[in-house]
Amino acid sequence: MTPFGAKLRALRTERGMTMKAMARQLELTPAYLSALEHGHRGRPSPGLVQQICAILGLIWDDADELRRLAELSHPRIVVDTSGLSPEATQLANRLAERIGALDRRTIERVLGLIEAKPTRKAAK
Repeated sequence: MTPFGAKLRALRTERGMTMKAMARQLELTPAYLSALEHGHRGRPSPGLVQQICAILGLIWDDADELRRLAELSHPRIVVDTSGLSPEATQLANRLAERIGALDRRTIERVLGLIEAKPTRKAAK
Protein backbone atom coordinates (compact mmCIF):
# COMPACT_ATOMS: atom_id res chain seq x y z
CA MET A 1 0.00 0.00 0.00
CA THR A 2 1.23 3.52 -0.72
CA PRO A 3 0.97 6.52 1.63
CA PHE A 4 -1.68 7.97 -0.69
CA GLY A 5 -3.62 4.69 -0.80
CA ALA A 6 -3.60 4.31 2.98
CA LYS A 7 -4.79 7.90 3.49
CA LEU A 8 -7.46 7.58 0.80
CA ARG A 9 -8.81 4.39 2.36
CA ALA A 10 -8.83 5.98 5.84
CA LEU A 11 -10.65 9.11 4.62
CA ARG A 12 -13.16 7.11 2.60
CA THR A 13 -13.86 4.80 5.55
CA GLU A 14 -14.15 7.72 8.02
CA ARG A 15 -16.86 9.18 5.82
CA GLY A 16 -18.68 5.87 5.52
CA MET A 17 -18.23 5.79 1.77
CA THR A 18 -17.93 2.48 -0.02
CA MET A 19 -15.32 1.97 -2.70
CA LYS A 20 -18.09 1.36 -5.22
CA ALA A 21 -19.82 4.65 -4.35
CA MET A 22 -16.60 6.65 -4.53
CA ALA A 23 -15.60 5.01 -7.81
CA ARG A 24 -19.01 5.88 -9.27
CA GLN A 25 -18.64 9.54 -8.24
CA LEU A 26 -15.14 9.67 -9.72
CA GLU A 27 -16.31 7.86 -12.87
CA LEU A 28 -13.74 5.11 -12.28
CA THR A 29 -14.12 1.38 -11.93
CA PRO A 30 -14.09 0.01 -8.38
CA ALA A 31 -11.19 -2.22 -9.50
CA TYR A 32 -9.09 0.81 -10.45
CA LEU A 33 -9.87 2.57 -7.17
CA SER A 34 -8.98 -0.60 -5.26
CA ALA A 35 -5.69 -0.88 -7.15
CA LEU A 36 -4.95 2.77 -6.36
CA GLU A 37 -5.65 2.23 -2.65
CA HIS A 38 -3.49 -0.90 -2.55
CA GLY A 39 -0.56 0.62 -4.45
CA HIS A 40 -0.93 -1.51 -7.55
CA ARG A 41 -1.31 1.55 -9.77
CA GLY A 42 1.05 4.46 -10.25
CA ARG A 43 0.52 7.72 -8.48
CA PRO A 44 -2.75 9.45 -9.36
CA SER A 45 -2.84 12.47 -11.63
CA PRO A 46 -3.21 15.91 -10.03
CA GLY A 47 -6.67 16.15 -11.59
CA LEU A 48 -7.81 12.92 -9.97
CA VAL A 49 -6.43 14.02 -6.61
CA GLN A 50 -8.38 17.28 -6.96
CA GLN A 51 -11.57 15.34 -7.73
CA ILE A 52 -11.01 13.12 -4.69
CA CYS A 53 -10.48 16.20 -2.50
CA ALA A 54 -13.76 17.66 -3.76
CA ILE A 55 -15.71 14.44 -3.17
CA LEU A 56 -14.27 14.05 0.32
CA GLY A 57 -14.73 17.74 1.12
CA LEU A 58 -11.02 18.30 1.79
CA ILE A 59 -9.73 21.86 1.85
CA TRP A 60 -6.56 23.70 2.81
CA ASP A 61 -4.10 21.60 4.80
CA ASP A 62 -6.01 18.34 4.35
CA ALA A 63 -6.08 18.74 0.56
CA ASP A 64 -2.39 19.75 0.54
CA GLU A 65 -1.52 16.65 2.56
CA LEU A 66 -3.34 14.36 0.13
CA ARG A 67 -1.56 16.02 -2.83
CA ARG A 68 1.81 15.62 -1.05
CA LEU A 69 1.10 11.95 -0.34
CA ALA A 70 0.17 11.40 -3.99
CA GLU A 71 3.59 12.76 -5.01
CA LEU A 72 5.29 10.33 -2.59
CA SER A 73 3.30 7.31 -3.72
CA HIS A 74 4.83 5.95 -6.87
CA PRO A 75 5.02 2.20 -6.13
CA ARG A 76 7.75 1.45 -8.69
CA ILE A 77 10.33 4.16 -8.21
CA VAL A 78 13.57 4.39 -10.21
CA VAL A 79 16.64 5.91 -8.56
CA ASP A 80 19.20 7.47 -10.89
CA THR A 81 22.56 7.65 -9.13
CA SER A 82 24.62 8.57 -12.18
CA GLY A 83 26.95 11.38 -11.24
CA LEU A 84 26.64 10.64 -7.52
CA SER A 85 29.21 9.07 -5.25
CA PRO A 86 29.84 5.31 -5.24
CA GLU A 87 28.37 5.27 -1.72
CA ALA A 88 25.12 6.79 -2.97
CA THR A 89 24.87 4.09 -5.63
CA GLN A 90 25.63 1.43 -3.04
CA LEU A 91 22.95 2.84 -0.73
CA ALA A 92 20.33 2.82 -3.50
CA ASN A 93 21.17 -0.76 -4.46
CA ARG A 94 21.26 -2.06 -0.89
CA LEU A 95 17.94 -0.37 -0.15
CA ALA A 96 16.38 -1.94 -3.25
CA GLU A 97 17.67 -5.37 -2.17
CA ARG A 98 16.58 -5.14 1.45
CA ILE A 99 13.54 -2.88 1.68
CA GLY A 100 11.13 -5.81 1.77
CA ALA A 101 12.87 -7.25 4.84
CA LEU A 102 12.94 -4.02 6.88
CA ASP A 103 10.55 -3.79 9.79
CA ARG A 104 8.36 -0.75 10.36
CA ARG A 105 10.57 0.70 13.11
CA THR A 106 13.67 0.55 10.90
CA ILE A 107 11.82 2.15 8.00
CA GLU A 108 10.63 4.95 10.29
CA ARG A 109 14.21 5.51 11.53
CA VAL A 110 15.59 5.67 7.99
CA LEU A 111 12.81 8.07 6.94
CA GLY A 112 13.61 10.22 9.96
CA LEU A 113 17.26 10.42 8.91
CA ILE A 114 16.41 11.23 5.31
CA GLU A 115 13.75 13.81 6.11
CA ALA A 116 15.72 15.57 8.85
CA LYS A 117 17.01 18.99 7.98
CA PRO A 118 20.74 18.74 7.29
CA THR A 119 23.02 20.35 9.82
CA ARG A 120 25.64 22.79 8.62
CA LYS A 121 28.37 20.23 9.12
CA ALA A 122 26.45 17.50 7.21
CA ALA A 123 25.65 19.84 4.33
CA LYS A 124 29.36 20.32 3.48
